[in-house]
Amino acid sequence: MNHIPVPRRGYTATVVAGSFAVLLAQVAYSLPGALNGTFQQEFQTTGAQLTWITAAFAIPMVVFELTTGVIGDLFGRKRLLQAGAALTVVGSLICAVAATVQVMWVGQVVAGLGAAILYPISLAMIAALAPNSDARAKAIALWAGFLSIGAAISPLMGGAFAASGNWRGAYVVVIVAAIASILITTRATDSSAPEGRKLDLPGQATLALGLIAVLYAATQGSESGFGTPIVVAALVAGALLLAAFVVIELRTESPLLHLHLFANRPYAVVAIATVIGMFAFLATCFSMSIWLGAIQHQNALVIGVLFLFIQGPAFVLVPVVSHLIRNVPAQWILTGGFALMAIGGFWPSTFDVQDMSWTRFIAPMLILGCGFALTVGSITAVAINTVPIRLAGMASATTNLLRDFGFALGPVLIGAVAFSKANEWMLEKVGPAIGASGLEPPYSDIAGGIAHEGGAMAINSMPVVPGAGPDMPPVPMPEQLQQLAFESLGSAYNTAFLLAGLCALTAAILTLVGLIGHHESSAEVESGESEDLVAV
Repeated sequence: MNHIPVPRRGYTATVVAGSFAVLLAQVAYSLPGALNGTFQQEFQTTGAQLTWITAAFAIPMVVFELTTGVIGDLFGRKRLLQAGAALTVVGSLICAVAATVQVMWVGQVVAGLGAAILYPISLAMIAALAPNSDARAKAIALWAGFLSIGAAISPLMGGAFAASGNWRGAYVVVIVAAIASILITTRATDSSAPEGRKLDLPGQATLALGLIAVLYAATQGSESGFGTPIVVAALVAGALLLAAFVVIELRTESPLLHLHLFANRPYAVVAIATVIGMFAFLATCFSMSIWLGAIQHQNALVIGVLFLFIQGPAFVLVPVVSHLIRNVPAQWILTGGFALMAIGGFWPSTFDVQDMSWTRFIAPMLILGCGFALTVGSITAVAINTVPIRLAGMASATTNLLRDFGFALGPVLIGAVAFSKANEWMLEKVGPAIGASGLEPPYSDIAGGIAHEGGAMAINSMPVVPGAGPDMPPVPMPEQLQQLAFESLGSAYNTAFLLAGLCALTAAILTLVGLIGHHESSAEVESGESEDLVAV
């Protein structure tokens, strides 16, 4: 497929619009990072309810990315990118005025739909108009850098607003940025790739319902129990729907996801490593946020500062990563990056929750950030450079799906494991702790009910045991109960950090072994000689 020349001014405006759009999407996505503790105390959430604030954004984002990629290919990407920013305005407005956690979920869902457009369409616009492979590699690295800027400044901004007592102001900033994105995109050059593309409604339906069912089961299982009928039913339904999606995609003439992409060994290896590695990355970030915010109740601003150490390297190292992508085999970049991320997970697993010094997180979070900087741009480059340019929309959407599916699994699964473990450990000892506290009925019964229904997070955060009626004033939550919950949560999140480190190490081993003998040749792809999607 011949590349259509684009005036330099038009290409530059498109790169600016795409980079700002992904910055916006990441700011909206990352904002709860520093605010989990604030949300927990504002809305008095259980562990699962807190996890759902992040999951409510991630699920629609993951579910609809492939479809928005197809819509952009068919009808043009420019106006679709503006529509994504408009959805971000609406979702952020709902969050800004939310009085309950349920309203927060609604706002997060709407903003997540906007992100489902912004992530793949911004990358597809840039990749489709790049004049050559070298320019494309540089633009991809820049795009990834702006993604990381958004992830760095968002928690810092949220922490600063929370520290001033007005966390809702952070969502007002997102609204302003989304309006700016709409205006900036007016100067971008439109693009499309309608050849052989059409909407795959059966594929979209089975993928959407399957992913929603699986992610629902993973999130709700931490509170209801993974053996409860509704969670088991959701897991079974999700597995069947995803199996149906694979069958549909293999048989349809115009699939939502070209599964033959995965017949390409390097692409398949990187795809699996992407899900596992990005899960490890966000699981570590989420665990740090919960540890300092929701467990230790530290100032949200310090969490925002730590996110600078996590995400800053991805922007600072843009020139380095761009050079590495063009000159070093992906095997070594990805293996090194995932190995650094493993260290960033293993290190905090040794921390004592009684130690309130947040600065000890600086070094492991910086190492984690350097690993992320090496991997995120390299993953995208391998995907884009493995397919013909006419399939840039599908490749970018698929890459975003895999990365964001890993991101979505991070807080969902790690939260499910950690909160489930913490609740289990606490409930084993809650009876003796209530007895030692000196609480008398009915306060002792009320405290036991809070422990069983709200779990360790509720006991750790509630300052009082409420009375059973107007004639019974609340009494302070006993120190014995709060200490039990505190230690249970700390031990559980030590396990969470360890699990995240093991997953990152698995991704490193996978790329080290699976990419042996792989050598990219993006020029071959660019010339159109690899139309059969085999390895280049």
